[in-house]
Amino acid sequence: MMSRSIADSRSWAHTLITPLCETVNRMSEDLGSRIRANQEKLSAELKSCYDFIVCGSGSSGSVVARRLAENPDVNVLLVEAGGNDDTPNVMKASLWRTNLASERDWNFQAQPNAHLNGRSIPMNMGKVLGGGSSINAMSWVRGHKTDWDFFASETDDMAWNYESVKRIYRRIEDWSGEPDTEHRGTGGPVFVSPAHLQPIGSAMCESARSMGIPTFENLNGRMMEGEGGCSAGEFRIQDGRRLSIFRSYTFPYMDRPNLTVLTHATVTRLILEGKRTCGIEIAYKSKVRRIGGLEVVLALGAINTPKLLMQSGIGDQSELQRLGIPLVQHLPGVGQNFQDHLTFANCMWECQQPVGESGNVAQAILFWKSDPSLETPDVQIFQRLQVQASADSMTMVPILVRPKSRGHLRLTGANPLDPIEIHANIFGDPGDLKAVTTAIELCRDIADSDVFRPFLKREITPGPLKGSALEQIVRNAVSTIWHQSCTAKMGRDPMSVVDSRLKVYGIDNLRIADASIMPRISTGNAMAPCVIIGERCAEILKADYL
Repeated sequence: MMSRSIADSRSWAHTLITPLCETVNRMSEDLGSRIRANQEKLSAELKSCYDFIVCGSGSSGSVVARRLAENPDVNVLLVEAGGNDDTPNVMKASLWRTNLASERDWNFQAQPNAHLNGRSIPMNMGKVLGGGSSINAMSWVRGHKTDWDFFASETDDMAWNYESVKRIYRRIEDWSGEPDTEHRGTGGPVFVSPAHLQPIGSAMCESARSMGIPTFENLNGRMMEGEGGCSAGEFRIQDGRRLSIFRSYTFPYMDRPNLTVLTHATVTRLILEGKRTCGIEIAYKSKVRRIGGLEVVLALGAINTPKLLMQSGIGDQSELQRLGIPLVQHLPGVGQNFQDHLTFANCMWECQQPVGESGNVAQAILFWKSDPSLETPDVQIFQRLQVQASADSMTMVPILVRPKSRGHLRLTGANPLDPIEIHANIFGDPGDLKAVTTAIELCRDIADSDVFRPFLKREITPGPLKGSALEQIVRNAVSTIWHQSCTAKMGRDPMSVVDSRLKVYGIDNLRIADASIMPRISTGNAMAPCVIIGERCAEILKADYL
């Protein structure tokens, strides 16, 4: 029988917590009501000119808009082509896959690829408040130390190096795992929690350790400063709910009179006077509107940002002439240097006994090298558990995070509604195919260790294939995890599009803040680096204007 003291304690706790929860819920409802009323008013009374216009509400744009709107004297317009994120498909973390190929997805498709036996693969990208952070798998991966140091070396700007960026990460994080004061922060807007490892998840870390791959206390600390390792996954999930960057940054400020969030508004062109950006043209409510701005920030993602630049006359001169688009600024790097993370999601094992569903997100995550001569990891492997009618299964998903292949984008017409061609060029460099097949073998080595014997019964797919047979399976099944990047890169060479302060070369009052500015793709999922890009852009704008 429950002791009286325990029963009294529980009764006291219930008496205290119940009204507290009710108060929190009422406060949330009140904020939601204020936001709806305020945004309806602001949208109905659109200004002809704003101080700052941010195009795209994804993992970078949401950050820029929030940081600028923190100054009550600044008027900010945040423009989003998609609609509201307030739907269970977005909010409930376990439903994240239902957003792919929905109305919340741009539904881009890459061109047929001879290296993939002629296949054309989907290039999903968020078209909703929150952008990719509202439809992705919510994984929080900061990128490797060498990524940020490379950004700094390419721009000759130490504000982009690892130590500088680590300070930003510590400032914005609200880390709920074991304390790591050197690397992790608490109290910031970005709640991050480690995955709760089931025994089979811990087995992956133990198996990796038995193979000489170190394990770490958390994914985004020491582990991403060296040659790699294994740790529990980290996610932007709380109580089963997605925490998009939009919800963490922008939403709490939408009851303010100086932040207008305009949905279902597609940016069609930049308004330019000579080499100066004066605003944007949007398609909104079946009309074309022109809105002026002191500074325009493009955060439309690595496909739509270069598309808008080219259709506004900023890009390679010969390409623009081909379509009859008047040249404003010759920047041959616009739409070039396309990079993405490749994945082979078909490494699956049948489990000996039932396992708990991991909600299509990772248990353990490993970063390692496909070639021992590499100094830093080029492969990411995450472990996923699935409850199935026939037998529960474990999947290991190898991802190539340092691809050598480079693709490009190409306009099909001068009209903003004309589609864009995505030449992803997956496996254009044969080294990428070798790295993926090596990563599959690494998955097998991990699963075949003694540690996994109590958990796994047999390999289901791809089966006992090697050599050219395995390569054919990979060509027929490899896909992307939708981290399109690098198509308007930051740097100092002739193919660079923006400088270290994210200004578009040759154009005044125009900056880019999204994954397209990466000189090379980051090691791991792109959401966290995009938040840093947004924070850096906001810092720069505040220093220049506020």
